[in-house]
Amino acid sequence: MAERGETPLRVGLVGAGPWARAVHAPALAAHPRTKLVAVWARRESAAAELAAPYGATVARSFKELMSTVEAVSFAVPPAIQAPLALHAAQAGRHLILEKPIAATVEEAEQLVAAADDAAVATVVVFLRRFASDTIEWLDELQRHAGWSGGTARWLSGSLLGGQYSRSPWRHEGGALADIGPHVLDLLDAALGEITHVLSAHRGEPDLWQLVLGHASGATSTATMSMRLPMRPTVIDVSVYGPHGYRELANFGESPQDCFHRLLDDFLHNVHNGQTVHRCDVSRGLHIQRLIQQIAYAIAPAMAIAAPNPGGFPR
Repeated sequence: MAERGETPLRVGLVGAGPWARAVHAPALAAHPRTKLVAVWARRESAAAELAAPYGATVARSFKELMSTVEAVSFAVPPAIQAPLALHAAQAGRHLILEKPIAATVEEAEQLVAAADDAAVATVVVFLRRFASDTIEWLDELQRHAGWSGGTARWLSGSLLGGQYSRSPWRHEGGALADIGPHVLDLLDAALGEITHVLSAHRGEPDLWQLVLGHASGATSTATMSMRLPMRPTVIDVSVYGPHGYRELANFGESPQDCFHRLLDDFLHNVHNGQTVHRCDVSRGLHIQRLIQQIAYAIAPAMAIAAPNPGGFPR
């Protein structure tokens, strides 16, 4: 139940794809202090199918959705999310954003400026940061200064088949655009701000290998692919130095549980008039800039592909 005297936050959901169905909608409906009141998607039939089990209405336009809610949760590709979120922020709506937050750094900067001007609460779905084991791991790392380096691996076959393999923006941007934000965010949180892309290589099949420099003086490496026949997916992050070796692996907590904890933090900021969070829109901009640096390191003319404006929802 909502806390005494507190009305559940009215949230609208943009998108009705697999990620919206699996995580956003059930988490928003289940949390005692949020109410999923409306869904809007490119296909009204998909929005209706998603909304029905939760008693939410189907909005016929984004403008209609915003007229009924206090916050908007986005589960659409970055090129679609950024302009809609910009309008939502300018209208004073709090934002739950997927990563990457935009298709370009310029769009991300505009979104940050709009959120700052409107003083709305924002949170980016760097979902692994809200897992209890990640929180404990990072807390332990912070108690010891002077880590020398780290490494991260995220190897999956999610673009080879399955529900997420039908997303054009994922195919166009590859592992860097989709799982890259998670990897960069975790290494940055563990070892301090990533300031330099020391080396970057993209091979086949969609295999990204990075060497990163941190403001702390540490260096880290990352290896990512979404086109390797891995069952189950391999995900691990580790750091090492004078205090030994600390590994974060398995990530056993469900996405729904992590999203519930994300909502706890988001609601705290909304109800206390706070806009700063470790995973707020400014954090999303920092990660967006790193993605651009990596893309330019691979090929100066390369840009992370912006999906067709009519691209599929997540």
